Amino acid sequence: MPLLEARMTIQELEVQIKHLDALEKTRLYYRLIFDLSQTWPGIEKSPGICGGDARIVRTRIPVWALENFRRLGSTDAELLENYPTLVPTDLINAWAYVATHRDEVESAIQENELWQPESTRRLLTTNRWPESWFA
Repeated sequence: MPLLEARMTIQELEVQIKHLDALEKTRLYYRLIFDLSQTWPGIEKSPGICGGDARIVRTRIPVWALENFRRLGSTDAELLENYPTLVPTDLINAWAYVATHRDEVESAIQENELWQPESTRRLLTTNRWPESWFA
């Protein structure tokens, strides 16, 4: 029986939970907390800041940007090095948000790729500044 069946009883769900590993149980725990509270620790949205997109608290770093860098091959360690204001918990919160808001994040990535000049896209994918910027 699938874990996300629409009318699963608590008893059926308890049986399924027993088969999850520790990481999956942790993700399930966070998902339930976030769904019930409708808040995301460490993530906020404010009109007028980052276009209202979800961002890391106390920063102007949108979650979609972090996810885009991760898709391009950046590791958590590289992200923390390149964004010195971030702490590991910020990335944990960002990845949890991405996991439960995939359509929103995907849409933001696509919207922001549309207006990026080619040289910026090259920087994001190659991690090199275009030579023309220094001419």
